[in-house]
Amino acid sequence: MTQTETRIEGIVLDEGLTVTLTELTQLCGSSGRVVRLMVTEGLLRPKGQAPDDWRFDGFEVRRARRAVRLQRDLDLNLAGTALALDLLDELEQLRERLRALEHQLAPRRTRELG
Repeated sequence: MTQTETRIEGIVLDEGLTVTLTELTQLCGSSGRVVRLMVTEGLLRPKGQAPDDWRFDGFEVRRARRAVRLQRDLDLNLAGTALALDLLDELEQLRERLRALEHQLAPRRTRELG
């Protein structure tokens, strides 16, 4: 019998975290050139004017890691990556709204069934 091992990797990020361009490239396993292109294309929105001053918060780190993964796994170009990120963000927002609506409806259903 063959046993399969599954590895899951992740990084726990503090929402208040801010990192530099160099730190972001290390967290993403990407190059500074790729991150600069993502900023130019609007995929990432760092604080600061110049690359040496850029600071990326936890949301941007998560977005950058996701973008790099999409490019690597699905062989997407920057435009495709931007579209995929926007759709994933919209999906998350819709799921949050659905959870909130289900939470609001739960007491009503309990009363109706009880």
